[in-house]
Amino acid sequence: MMGNLGQILLQLLRFAIYAGVHVLLISRLSLFNVGWCLFYLGFLLFLPIATPIVLLLVLSFVTGFTMDLFYDTGGVHAAAAVLLGYLRPWVLKLLTPRDGYDAQDSVNIHQMGWQWFLVYLVLLVGIHHFAFFFLELGSFSAVGLTLLKVLASTLFTGVTMLIVQLLFFPAKRRR
Repeated sequence: MMGNLGQILLQLLRFAIYAGVHVLLISRLSLFNVGWCLFYLGFLLFLPIATPIVLLLVLSFVTGFTMDLFYDTGGVHAAAAVLLGYLRPWVLKLLTPRDGYDAQDSVNIHQMGWQWFLVYLVLLVGIHHFAFFFLELGSFSAVGLTLLKVLASTLFTGVTMLIVQLLFFPAKRRR
């Protein structure tokens, strides 16, 4: 019972860190005014692999809704985050290693390898950003500029998540 409480508190702390860093620091950065880093996605991307789908969807909605409250975006962050949460188990299943995942595994570049991590990251962040920017636009009127935003933002967010993984995630498996 104490282990579960510790895990819940750890995840709440992780959420606060990702959301806080995004709102206070990262949201002010842009890449040539066409690319933005949606740093809060790290919370959803790096959850333990065994996270139940219902909990993942609830956490995705809460994370996206929190960003919508800060940026007054009317549910765009929530919708795109829930899409990411819905597709994450499918992408994990698609990328399952030959020996499968261990119960305590989390998304970790050191354990899963560069190729696995980059495919995981590009698929989920790319789909999230595609949905986010087209929902934000509300039409298909400026497809070229919107696709440029998706590409630049996916690159910016992906590189940032890669740096976070290399700096803050352990190279050794926890027992």
